[in-house]
Amino acid sequence: ADTLWELAAAEVQSQESGAGEGDGGETVCERSVFLIGSKTGGKTSILLRCLERDEPPKPTLALEYTFGRRAKGHNTPKDIAHLWELGGGTSLSDLIQIPITPDSIRSLSFVLVLDLSKPNALWGTMEKLLNAAQAHVEKVFSEAQKSKPGGKRQKAAHPAARVLPKDYPDRELISPFPVPLLIIGSKYDLFQDFDSDEKKVIRKTLRFLAHYYAASLIFTSIKSESLMSKTKSFFSHLAFGLDRGKTVSCDSGKPLIIPAGSDSFSQIGSPPSTDIDITSLHAKNPKDLWKKVYERVFPSEVAGSFSVSAHIPEHKCFQYMGTTVFSQSHSEQRELKDPAKDPQYSEPQIDAMRAQKD
Repeated sequence: ADTLWELAAAEVQSQESGAGEGDGGETVCERSVFLIGSKTGGKTSILLRCLERDEPPKPTLALEYTFGRRAKGHNTPKDIAHLWELGGGTSLSDLIQIPITPDSIRSLSFVLVLDLSKPNALWGTMEKLLNAAQAHVEKVFSEAQKSKPGGKRQKAAHPAARVLPKDYPDRELISPFPVPLLIIGSKYDLFQDFDSDEKKVIRKTLRFLAHYYAASLIFTSIKSESLMSKTKSFFSHLAFGLDRGKTVSCDSGKPLIIPAGSDSFSQIGSPPSTDIDITSLHAKNPKDLWKKVYERVFPSEVAGSFSVSAHIPEHKCFQYMGTTVFSQSHSEQRELKDPAKDPQYSEPQIDAMRAQKD
């Protein structure tokens, strides 16, 4: 049975829609934007600038909510953007599920902020947060489809999965994020001081990831009014449905500005592996190949993220950018994610103390 809040919300919604149709008024458009990303990566600062709020940013405590409003015209209802921000980087990824509901998912989008000045944590942050977000979005989609058929309101709460245009570049080779996604590379001012080869690896890797997820990508810095203006256009596109602009920048010497659908694997090229033979890497798919190349240059800082693998001579392979890359199936590769839990290394007293600490 519906709760009292759901019944009240349905009543208000029906009254508003009825008033809009009968009085010639306009209904309020509501969207939800969820900001996730690197710890101290500048999410709050970027959000405040996009909302044109002149206030000092404060550290985000767990999961915080705010909202933005924008008037369509004179004497018309204001559109509302529900804005959620996840603090703590990847440590609080379990809280991602809270803003993702059958109602919010109809107009939900994600903004992933990655700190360009900390490249060693970049891939791990991206992977953990996007995997957690995608898993819960798909769970809500699945539950909505399995729920019993009902009235118009109930059907409206069941959104269709994101569908890309038929002419979308590399449509058959990518894995689109289930809802619109914007990837922001923050602290571009610090990134500019990196070695040119390091910058090339980061740029190409983020271009690959953005295209793989059918996401938009922009590099920005709160110290640059020009970049923040372009970032605000991308943000307003998600929050209020405004035009995001037609600027596209893929030049190596300039910050990346790539709207979704403006890039392709042929333009990005193969992973920048000048001193790495990619045919020697045991990758399961193109994304895994890029990860291995990236982490050769920027090893992950996440503790306990190493793996012990047992290889078998027989391999499968796949073609990527004209190169044959070896792959291993699950039966051919055994990974030990946490050797501390391996029974052969058990130490009862130490394990008991560790369990108490955990």
